[in-house]
Amino acid sequence: MAKYLVTGITGQDGSYMLELLLEKGHEVYGIIRRSSTLITSRIDHLRSGQKFNLIFGDLSEGIDNLVYDIKPDFIINLASMSHVRVSFDIPVYTLDINAVGPARILESIRKIDKTIRYYQASSSEMFGLSPPPQNEDTPFLPCSPYGVAKLAAYWLTKTYRDAYNMFASNGILFNHESKRRGETFVTKKIVRAAVRIKLGKQEDLVLGNLEAKRDWGHSRDYCDAIYRILQHDKPDDFIVATGDHYSVKEFLVKVFEKLDLDWKKYVKYDAKYSRPKEVPALMGDPRKIKRILGWESQVTFEELINEMITCIMEEEQ
Repeated sequence: MAKYLVTGITGQDGSYMLELLLEKGHEVYGIIRRSSTLITSRIDHLRSGQKFNLIFGDLSEGIDNLVYDIKPDFIINLASMSHVRVSFDIPVYTLDINAVGPARILESIRKIDKTIRYYQASSSEMFGLSPPPQNEDTPFLPCSPYGVAKLAAYWLTKTYRDAYNMFASNGILFNHESKRRGETFVTKKIVRAAVRIKLGKQEDLVLGNLEAKRDWGHSRDYCDAIYRILQHDKPDDFIVATGDHYSVKEFLVKVFEKLDLDWKKYVKYDAKYSRPKEVPALMGDPRKIKRILGWESQVTFEELINEMITCIMEEEQ
């Protein structure tokens, strides 16, 4: 049994990661931010009969004390300021959490125990304007403070790996969704609105750019990829993606069709929901991770949408 320290454990990915680690019998410590409201809803179902440890903290300070006290075998950094559009509004905070935060973790590993294996949650947003398909050798051209910060953390991870012979790996995850996706993300926003319109609880849906294309997989599948990356015999960087992509418009059309609704009657455009600089198309090439680690996405685009609709329909009825 290994000891894992996981940041961002109350998020979508953190909850599926916790399920996976507990299923495999590992000891898990999860860092949560102190909040005046409850933020553990995604993992509350695991608290009965399962043993894991929640500790207060964040990436702005004190991470070295946690690493020293817990002495983990693995650190999985999933914490971030995760909303790309919002990163334009709070760029300094985004850089502190998404770039300097990982630097603090890496420095802690270097000083305390360089045998700790580290995983950095990198993002397809780092590719920005580079045309698809994007692979491990595609140039990075980020278009947002979020993408810039994630790219800094990516290079820091590689630098510490090479300079200090540390096991530090990047997973470049493309968009991944689930029924646990946050309410402010476009996929959840679309499904929630469509279900509420179907039930007569909402009249319309206001969105920004509908033409952006994304490679959408399932968070549970991608957490399996993270686990495999950490179990590999050497540190490396991997694209984690389905190898296909759909526009936001295609996603919403599919959702509305499944609910027997004409999306054109309900969807409106508002420029405030568009980014100051858009990333037009992201589609990952997952051949490396399939060849080396035997991983590939399992949940299809249709299955992902069906899961999200079913879950939200149950919540709204």
